[in-house]
Amino acid sequence: MNIEVVVPSLPESVADATLVTWHKKAGDTILKDENLVDLETDKVVLEVPALADGILAEIIEPEGSIVLGGQLIARIEEGSVLATVPNLEAAKVEPSVVALPVEKNSGSTAALSPAVRKLVAEHGLDTNNIVATGKGGRITKTDILNYLKLGSSQSETITSVVTSSTLTPNTASDVTSLPILPSSDRAEQRVPMTRLRAKVAERLIQAQQNTAMLTTFNEVNMQPIMDIRSKYKETFVKVHETKLGFMSFFVKAVVESLKLFPSVNASVDENDIIYHGYYDIGIAVSSPRGLVVPVLRDADLKNFAAIESGIAAFGQKALDGKLGLDDLTGGTFTITNGGVFGSMMSTPILNPPQSAILGMHAIKQRVMVEKGEMIIRPMMYLALSYDHRIIDGKEAVSFLVTIKDFLEDPSRLLLNV
Repeated sequence: MNIEVVVPSLPESVADATLVTWHKKAGDTILKDENLVDLETDKVVLEVPALADGILAEIIEPEGSIVLGGQLIARIEEGSVLATVPNLEAAKVEPSVVALPVEKNSGSTAALSPAVRKLVAEHGLDTNNIVATGKGGRITKTDILNYLKLGSSQSETITSVVTSSTLTPNTASDVTSLPILPSSDRAEQRVPMTRLRAKVAERLIQAQQNTAMLTTFNEVNMQPIMDIRSKYKETFVKVHETKLGFMSFFVKAVVESLKLFPSVNASVDENDIIYHGYYDIGIAVSSPRGLVVPVLRDADLKNFAAIESGIAAFGQKALDGKLGLDDLTGGTFTITNGGVFGSMMSTPILNPPQSAILGMHAIKQRVMVEKGEMIIRPMMYLALSYDHRIIDGKEAVSFLVTIKDFLEDPSRLLLNV
Protein backbone atom coordinates (compact mmCIF):
# COMPACT_ATOMS: atom_id res chain seq x y z
CA MET A 1 0.00 0.00 0.00
CA ASN A 2 1.38 3.43 -0.97
CA ILE A 3 1.08 6.32 1.47
CA GLU A 4 1.36 9.90 0.27
CA VAL A 5 3.68 12.30 2.09
CA VAL A 6 2.30 15.83 1.91
CA VAL A 7 3.33 19.23 3.27
CA PRO A 8 1.54 19.83 6.58
CA SER A 9 -0.88 22.72 6.91
CA LEU A 10 1.10 25.95 7.11
CA PRO A 11 0.24 28.76 9.56
CA GLU A 12 -2.10 31.43 8.21
CA SER A 13 0.69 34.03 8.00
CA VAL A 14 3.03 31.68 6.06
CA ALA A 15 2.40 31.42 2.30
CA ASP A 16 4.85 28.66 1.40
CA ALA A 17 7.93 26.77 2.56
CA THR A 18 11.31 25.72 1.21
CA LEU A 19 12.15 22.02 1.18
CA VAL A 20 15.57 22.17 2.84
CA THR A 21 16.85 18.67 3.56
CA TRP A 22 15.75 15.14 2.79
CA HIS A 23 16.99 12.85 5.57
CA LYS A 24 16.28 9.75 3.49
CA LYS A 25 16.89 8.74 -0.12
CA ALA A 26 14.49 6.91 -2.41
CA GLY A 27 14.69 3.20 -1.55
CA ASP A 28 15.72 3.74 2.10
CA THR A 29 13.83 1.95 4.84
CA ILE A 30 12.00 4.19 7.27
CA LEU A 31 10.30 3.85 10.63
CA LYS A 32 7.02 5.41 11.70
CA ASP A 33 7.46 8.91 13.21
CA GLU A 34 11.00 9.17 11.82
CA ASN A 35 11.70 12.63 10.38
CA LEU A 36 11.81 12.45 6.57
CA VAL A 37 12.37 16.05 5.54
CA ASP A 38 12.84 19.56 6.93
CA LEU A 39 10.70 22.42 5.60
CA GLU A 40 11.87 25.97 6.25
CA THR A 41 9.48 28.90 6.48
CA ASP A 42 10.45 32.48 7.25
CA LYS A 43 9.69 31.79 10.91
CA VAL A 44 10.24 28.13 11.85
CA VAL A 45 11.52 24.80 10.53
CA LEU A 46 8.85 22.11 10.22
CA GLU A 47 9.55 18.38 10.30
CA VAL A 48 7.54 15.92 8.22
CA PRO A 49 7.46 12.51 9.96
CA ALA A 50 6.79 9.15 8.34
CA LEU A 51 3.21 7.97 8.84
CA ALA A 52 4.14 4.27 8.80
CA ASP A 53 7.02 1.80 8.62
CA GLY A 54 8.15 0.96 5.11
CA ILE A 55 10.32 2.14 2.24
CA LEU A 56 10.59 5.64 0.81
CA ALA A 57 9.45 4.65 -2.68
CA GLU A 58 9.61 8.01 -4.45
CA ILE A 59 10.78 11.57 -3.78
CA ILE A 60 8.67 13.94 -5.87
CA GLU A 61 10.00 17.34 -4.76
CA PRO A 62 13.83 17.72 -4.51
CA GLU A 63 15.75 19.84 -2.01
CA GLY A 64 15.38 23.56 -2.66
CA SER A 65 11.80 23.30 -3.96
CA ILE A 66 9.17 25.84 -2.90
CA VAL A 67 6.12 23.93 -1.67
CA LEU A 68 2.62 24.76 -0.45
CA GLY A 69 0.49 23.32 2.33
CA GLY A 70 -1.01 19.96 1.31
CA GLN A 71 1.33 19.50 -1.67
CA LEU A 72 2.49 15.96 -2.42
CA ILE A 73 6.27 15.62 -1.95
CA ALA A 74 6.90 11.84 -1.67
CA ARG A 75 5.38 8.37 -1.45
CA ILE A 76 5.98 5.59 1.08
CA GLU A 77 5.54 1.90 0.32
CA GLU A 78 4.14 0.61 3.59
CA GLY A 79 5.53 -2.63 4.94
CA SER A 80 7.35 -4.34 7.79
CA VAL A 81 10.79 -2.82 8.33
CA LEU A 82 11.92 -5.84 10.34
CA ALA A 83 11.70 -7.97 7.20
CA THR A 84 13.92 -5.60 5.22
CA VAL A 85 16.40 -4.42 7.86
CA PRO A 86 18.26 -7.40 9.36
CA ASN A 87 20.53 -5.28 11.55
CA LEU A 88 17.55 -4.48 13.78
CA GLU A 89 17.65 -8.05 15.08
CA ALA A 90 21.41 -7.79 15.46
CA ALA A 91 20.83 -4.77 17.66
CA LYS A 92 18.53 -6.98 19.77
CA VAL A 93 15.82 -4.36 20.10
CA GLU A 94 12.92 -5.68 22.15
CA PRO A 95 9.64 -5.38 20.24
CA SER A 96 7.73 -4.40 23.35
CA VAL A 97 7.31 -0.77 24.35
CA VAL A 98 10.02 0.41 26.74
CA ALA A 99 8.95 2.91 29.38
CA LEU A 100 11.80 5.05 30.67
CA PRO A 101 12.12 8.13 32.89
CA VAL A 102 11.82 11.38 30.99
CA GLU A 103 13.24 14.82 31.50
CA LYS A 104 13.46 16.45 34.90
CA ASN A 105 10.44 18.46 36.03
CA SER A 106 8.11 15.85 34.47
CA GLY A 107 6.63 13.35 36.88
CA SER A 108 5.52 10.96 34.13
CA THR A 109 7.04 8.34 31.84
CA ALA A 110 6.92 8.16 28.03
CA ALA A 111 7.22 5.31 25.56
CA LEU A 112 10.11 5.40 23.12
CA SER A 113 9.48 5.33 19.39
CA PRO A 114 11.05 2.51 17.34
CA ALA A 115 13.71 4.88 15.92
CA VAL A 116 14.69 6.02 19.40
CA ARG A 117 14.77 2.45 20.78
CA LYS A 118 17.08 1.47 17.94
CA LEU A 119 19.54 4.29 18.69
CA VAL A 120 19.45 3.57 22.43
CA ALA A 121 20.23 -0.10 21.83
CA GLU A 122 22.91 0.50 19.20
CA HIS A 123 24.87 2.93 21.38
CA GLY A 124 24.12 1.38 24.77
CA LEU A 125 22.78 4.68 26.15
CA ASP A 126 21.44 5.42 29.62
CA THR A 127 18.28 7.43 28.95
CA ASN A 128 18.42 8.94 32.45
CA ASN A 129 21.28 11.14 31.19
CA ILE A 130 19.41 12.42 28.12
CA VAL A 131 17.46 15.69 28.14
CA ALA A 132 13.93 15.03 26.82
CA THR A 133 12.29 17.76 24.74
CA GLY A 134 9.41 15.88 23.13
CA LYS A 135 5.74 16.39 23.90
CA GLY A 136 4.90 15.15 27.38
CA GLY A 137 8.57 14.66 28.26
CA ARG A 138 9.17 12.16 25.45
CA ILE A 139 12.73 11.45 24.33
CA THR A 140 12.97 12.19 20.61
CA LYS A 141 15.44 11.04 17.97
CA THR A 142 16.92 14.55 17.95
CA ASP A 143 17.51 14.32 21.71
CA ILE A 144 19.53 11.14 21.15
CA LEU A 145 21.56 12.61 18.28
CA ASN A 146 22.30 15.78 20.27
CA TYR A 147 23.41 13.69 23.24
CA LEU A 148 25.74 11.61 21.06
CA LYS A 149 27.17 14.79 19.56
CA LEU A 150 27.47 16.86 22.74
CA GLY A 151 27.95 14.16 25.37
CA SER A 152 28.10 15.30 28.98
CA SER A 153 28.49 18.94 27.94
CA GLN A 154 24.92 19.03 26.65
CA SER A 155 23.45 21.11 29.46
CA GLU A 156 26.28 23.64 29.34
CA THR A 157 25.85 24.02 25.58
CA ILE A 158 22.13 24.60 25.99
CA THR A 159 22.80 27.33 28.55
CA SER A 160 25.43 29.08 26.46
CA VAL A 161 23.23 29.19 23.35
CA VAL A 162 20.35 30.93 25.09
CA THR A 163 21.20 34.62 24.62
CA SER A 164 22.43 36.53 21.62
CA SER A 165 22.87 40.06 20.37
CA THR A 166 20.43 41.37 17.79
CA LEU A 167 23.30 43.29 16.27
CA THR A 168 25.29 40.17 15.41
CA PRO A 169 22.92 37.62 13.86
CA ASN A 170 25.90 35.88 12.22
CA THR A 171 26.70 33.79 15.28
CA ALA A 172 29.36 31.17 15.77
CA SER A 173 26.91 28.47 14.79
CA ASP A 174 26.33 30.24 11.47
CA VAL A 175 30.06 30.44 10.75
CA THR A 176 30.41 26.67 10.75
CA SER A 177 27.98 26.43 7.84
CA LEU A 178 29.68 29.03 5.65
CA PRO A 179 30.97 27.80 2.27
CA ILE A 180 34.64 26.86 1.96
CA LEU A 181 36.18 29.07 -0.70
CA PRO A 182 39.06 28.06 -2.98
CA SER A 183 42.53 29.11 -1.83
CA SER A 184 42.56 32.35 -3.79
CA ASP A 185 42.91 35.92 -2.60
CA ARG A 186 39.97 37.04 -4.74
CA ALA A 187 37.68 34.03 -4.44
CA GLU A 188 33.94 34.66 -4.29
CA GLN A 189 30.89 32.49 -3.88
CA ARG A 190 27.25 33.55 -4.11
CA VAL A 191 24.77 31.74 -1.87
CA PRO A 192 21.09 32.57 -1.30
CA MET A 193 19.92 33.82 2.07
CA THR A 194 17.96 31.37 4.15
CA ARG A 195 14.33 32.33 4.58
CA LEU A 196 14.97 33.17 8.24
CA ARG A 197 17.97 35.36 7.38
CA ALA A 198 15.92 37.18 4.74
CA LYS A 199 13.10 37.75 7.23
CA VAL A 200 15.51 39.09 9.85
CA ALA A 201 16.99 41.48 7.25
CA GLU A 202 13.50 42.65 6.26
CA ARG A 203 12.47 43.34 9.85
CA LEU A 204 15.69 45.19 10.71
CA ILE A 205 15.29 47.48 7.72
CA GLN A 206 11.64 47.96 8.64
CA ALA A 207 12.65 49.00 12.16
CA GLN A 208 15.16 51.55 10.89
CA GLN A 209 12.85 53.05 8.25
CA ASN A 210 9.53 53.10 10.11
CA THR A 211 10.50 54.11 13.66
CA ALA A 212 12.15 57.10 15.28
CA MET A 213 14.73 55.00 17.08
CA LEU A 214 17.04 56.42 19.73
CA THR A 215 19.26 54.70 22.32
CA THR A 216 20.09 55.65 25.88
CA PHE A 217 22.85 54.04 27.97
CA ASN A 218 23.59 53.38 31.63
CA GLU A 219 25.70 51.03 33.73
CA VAL A 220 24.86 48.64 36.53
CA ASN A 221 26.88 47.19 39.39
CA MET A 222 26.37 43.42 39.15
CA GLN A 223 27.96 42.61 42.53
CA PRO A 224 24.66 42.27 44.50
CA ILE A 225 23.24 39.78 41.96
CA MET A 226 26.52 37.86 41.78
CA ASP A 227 26.56 37.59 45.58
CA ILE A 228 23.01 36.15 45.61
CA ARG A 229 23.88 33.65 42.88
CA SER A 230 27.04 32.52 44.68
CA LYS A 231 25.15 32.05 47.95
CA TYR A 232 22.10 30.21 46.64
CA LYS A 233 23.05 28.62 43.29
CA GLU A 234 23.50 25.09 44.65
CA THR A 235 20.35 25.22 46.79
CA PHE A 236 18.41 26.71 43.85
CA VAL A 237 19.37 23.79 41.61
CA LYS A 238 18.43 21.22 44.27
CA VAL A 239 15.03 22.78 44.92
CA HIS A 240 14.03 23.85 41.40
CA GLU A 241 16.16 21.52 39.21
CA THR A 242 17.32 24.46 37.08
CA LYS A 243 20.26 26.84 37.27
CA LEU A 244 20.01 30.38 38.62
CA GLY A 245 21.30 32.72 35.91
CA PHE A 246 21.42 36.46 35.38
CA MET A 247 18.52 36.55 32.91
CA SER A 248 15.79 35.90 35.50
CA PHE A 249 16.91 39.01 37.43
CA PHE A 250 16.79 41.09 34.25
CA VAL A 251 13.36 39.76 33.27
CA LYS A 252 12.01 40.55 36.74
CA ALA A 253 13.57 44.04 36.73
CA VAL A 254 12.19 44.75 33.25
CA VAL A 255 8.65 43.62 34.16
CA GLU A 256 8.53 45.74 37.32
CA SER A 257 9.86 48.73 35.38
CA LEU A 258 7.32 48.24 32.57
CA LYS A 259 4.54 48.43 35.16
CA LEU A 260 5.76 51.92 36.08
CA PHE A 261 6.24 53.03 32.46
CA PRO A 262 3.39 51.56 30.37
CA SER A 263 4.43 53.44 27.21
CA VAL A 264 7.57 51.30 26.99
CA ASN A 265 5.32 48.21 26.91
CA ALA A 266 3.13 49.69 24.17
CA SER A 267 3.20 49.51 20.36
CA VAL A 268 2.18 51.74 17.46
CA ASP A 269 -0.55 50.75 15.00
CA GLU A 270 -0.80 53.51 12.36
CA ASN A 271 -2.14 56.50 14.33
CA ASP A 272 -3.07 54.48 17.42
CA ILE A 273 -1.04 53.48 20.48
CA ILE A 274 -1.81 50.02 21.86
CA TYR A 275 -1.11 49.71 25.59
CA HIS A 276 -0.64 46.08 26.60
CA GLY A 277 -1.98 44.92 29.96
CA TYR A 278 0.31 41.88 29.96
CA TYR A 279 4.07 41.32 29.90
CA ASP A 280 5.30 38.91 27.21
CA ILE A 281 9.09 39.24 27.11
CA GLY A 282 11.04 38.20 24.03
CA ILE A 283 14.45 36.63 24.69
CA ALA A 284 16.85 36.86 21.74
CA VAL A 285 18.32 33.40 21.12
CA SER A 286 21.16 32.27 18.87
CA SER A 287 20.25 29.13 16.93
CA PRO A 288 21.99 27.18 14.13
CA ARG A 289 19.62 28.92 11.70
CA GLY A 290 20.34 32.43 13.01
CA LEU A 291 18.70 34.82 15.43
CA VAL A 292 15.24 34.03 16.79
CA VAL A 293 13.23 35.68 19.56
CA PRO A 294 10.99 33.25 21.46
CA VAL A 295 8.52 34.86 23.83
CA LEU A 296 8.26 34.20 27.56
CA ARG A 297 4.56 34.81 28.09
CA ASP A 298 3.01 36.29 31.24
CA ALA A 299 6.47 36.90 32.69
CA ASP A 300 4.92 38.93 35.52
CA LEU A 301 3.23 35.77 36.83
CA LYS A 302 6.41 33.65 36.84
CA ASN A 303 8.90 33.23 39.68
CA PHE A 304 12.67 33.06 39.18
CA ALA A 305 12.64 29.27 38.69
CA ALA A 306 9.87 29.36 36.09
CA ILE A 307 11.70 32.08 34.15
CA GLU A 308 15.00 30.15 34.18
CA SER A 309 13.27 26.92 33.16
CA GLY A 310 11.45 28.68 30.34
CA ILE A 311 14.64 30.23 28.99
CA ALA A 312 16.50 26.90 29.20
CA ALA A 313 13.66 25.25 27.28
CA PHE A 314 13.96 27.91 24.56
CA GLY A 315 17.69 27.21 24.36
CA GLN A 316 17.10 23.48 23.87
CA LYS A 317 14.38 24.08 21.29
CA ALA A 318 16.59 26.53 19.39
CA LEU A 319 19.45 24.03 19.40
CA ASP A 320 17.14 21.30 18.06
CA GLY A 321 15.32 23.53 15.59
CA LYS A 322 12.07 22.79 17.45
CA LEU A 323 10.83 26.32 18.09
CA GLY A 324 7.23 26.56 16.90
CA LEU A 325 5.29 29.49 15.52
CA ASP A 326 3.55 29.98 18.87
CA ASP A 327 6.96 30.37 20.55
CA LEU A 328 7.97 33.18 18.22
CA THR A 329 4.81 35.29 17.82
CA GLY A 330 3.75 38.22 19.96
CA GLY A 331 5.89 39.83 22.61
CA THR A 332 5.66 43.31 24.13
CA PHE A 333 9.36 43.90 24.96
CA THR A 334 12.66 42.21 24.09
CA ILE A 335 15.92 41.53 25.95
CA THR A 336 19.09 40.70 24.03
CA ASN A 337 22.53 39.82 25.39
CA GLY A 338 25.60 40.65 23.34
CA GLY A 339 27.74 40.15 26.41
CA VAL A 340 27.96 36.39 25.82
CA PHE A 341 30.03 37.21 22.73
CA GLY A 342 32.15 39.82 24.51
CA SER A 343 30.31 42.97 23.41
CA MET A 344 31.06 45.95 25.65
CA MET A 345 28.65 48.43 24.06
CA SER A 346 26.11 48.24 21.24
CA THR A 347 22.87 49.75 19.97
CA PRO A 348 20.19 47.04 19.75
CA ILE A 349 17.62 47.40 16.98
CA LEU A 350 13.91 47.39 17.75
CA ASN A 351 11.89 44.22 17.21
CA PRO A 352 8.73 45.56 15.46
CA PRO A 353 6.02 46.26 16.42
CA GLN A 354 7.55 46.59 19.90
CA SER A 355 8.64 50.05 21.00
CA ALA A 356 11.72 49.22 23.06
CA ILE A 357 14.51 46.67 23.51
CA LEU A 358 17.08 46.23 26.28
CA GLY A 359 20.66 45.29 25.41
CA MET A 360 22.89 43.56 27.97
CA HIS A 361 26.66 43.51 27.61
CA ALA A 362 29.80 41.91 29.02
CA ILE A 363 30.52 42.16 32.74
CA LYS A 364 33.95 43.71 33.32
CA GLN A 365 35.85 44.57 36.46
CA ARG A 366 36.19 48.37 36.59
CA VAL A 367 37.34 50.92 39.13
CA MET A 368 34.36 52.82 40.55
CA VAL A 369 34.14 55.60 43.14
CA GLU A 370 31.93 54.83 46.15
CA LYS A 371 31.75 57.21 49.10
CA GLY A 372 34.91 58.94 47.93
CA GLU A 373 36.92 55.70 47.61
CA MET A 374 38.03 53.80 44.53
CA ILE A 375 36.64 50.23 44.53
CA ILE A 376 36.75 47.52 41.87
CA ARG A 377 33.26 46.36 40.87
CA PRO A 378 31.84 43.98 38.20
CA MET A 379 30.10 46.46 35.90
CA MET A 380 27.81 46.01 32.88
CA TYR A 381 26.73 48.61 30.34
CA LEU A 382 23.01 48.62 29.52
CA ALA A 383 21.48 50.02 26.33
CA LEU A 384 17.81 50.83 25.79
CA SER A 385 16.71 51.49 22.20
CA TYR A 386 13.23 53.00 21.97
CA ASP A 387 10.71 54.45 19.53
CA HIS A 388 10.69 58.20 20.15
CA ARG A 389 7.26 58.50 18.52
CA ILE A 390 5.56 57.26 21.71
CA ILE A 391 8.35 57.20 24.31
CA ASP A 392 9.84 60.54 25.40
CA GLY A 393 13.50 60.80 26.31
CA LYS A 394 12.64 61.41 29.97
CA GLU A 395 10.56 58.23 30.09
CA ALA A 396 13.26 56.16 28.42
CA VAL A 397 16.02 57.39 30.71
CA SER A 398 13.85 56.96 33.80
CA PHE A 399 12.86 53.46 32.72
CA LEU A 400 16.50 52.40 32.31
CA VAL A 401 17.48 53.97 35.63
CA THR A 402 14.63 52.04 37.29
CA ILE A 403 15.98 48.78 35.85
CA LYS A 404 19.44 49.72 37.16
CA ASP A 405 18.03 50.41 40.64
CA PHE A 406 16.21 47.07 40.77
CA LEU A 407 19.33 45.16 39.69
CA GLU A 408 21.60 46.92 42.18
CA ASP A 409 19.11 46.21 45.00
CA PRO A 410 17.56 42.86 43.93
CA SER A 411 15.84 42.39 47.30
CA ARG A 412 13.25 44.87 46.01
CA LEU A 413 12.29 42.35 43.33
CA LEU A 414 11.55 39.77 46.00
CA LEU A 415 9.64 42.20 48.23
CA ASN A 416 7.76 43.96 45.40
CA VAL A 417 8.83 47.40 46.66
